[in-house]
This record gives sequence, structure tokens and C-alpha cells, in this order.
Amino acid sequence: MTQLGRDEPIPAAMQGRWIDVDDPSVELVIDGGAVACFGRTVEYDYKSIEEEDGTLTVNLMVNDAASEDSFQRSNITGLVITPEGEFHAYNVKFASQFVRNSD
Repeated sequence: MTQLGRDEPIPAAMQGRWIDVDDPSVELVIDGGAVACFGRTVEYDYKSIEEEDGTLTVNLMVNDAASEDSFQRSNITGLVITPEGEFHAYNVKFASQFVRNSD
């Protein structure tokens, strides 16, 4: 597992504009190390990146333990590309599958 600061880019396979497969009005944008969804940027401190058995996972985290619960409930905290190529974003309250935005 690799830990990187916010300024370091998220893996290339996750970069770009994505839309929720169930609600095309929901867009996820990954640009370098920035993650934006639901009309706002995720304010995280660092990320861990892991690739295991063909699954690429990025977890977004904060340094402040006191705000961890709030962060986990109000932001995307995980990004996953499965071995089959499906892209998912999630937190403790939801999970969604995204596909590339063709616009």
C-alpha cells in the first residue's frame, strides 16, 4: 500500500469525468489528485493506493481523528476499479458505479 499526499495524482485509470450508471445527473471528476462529486470537491489530506489481484483501490483520508466520522459520512472516501473494469465510488453510507462520461 502506498500513501500519497493530496497533490499527488490518483492513478491514470481513474482520471477523467464519470457519470453514475443509475443517475446520469451525478458526475464524478478526478483531475490529478482532486476528486469532485455532488457539486463539491472532497477535502482530504492523504490517500492510500493499493493494487491487489487486479483490483485498484484508492482510499481518501483525513489527519484529524476528531473529524474522521464526519468526513466518512459526508464525502467519497473510496474509489475502486474491479478486475472486470467496473469503477465504483463509496463511503460508509453509499456506493455507486460510474462509467466514463462521453460528452
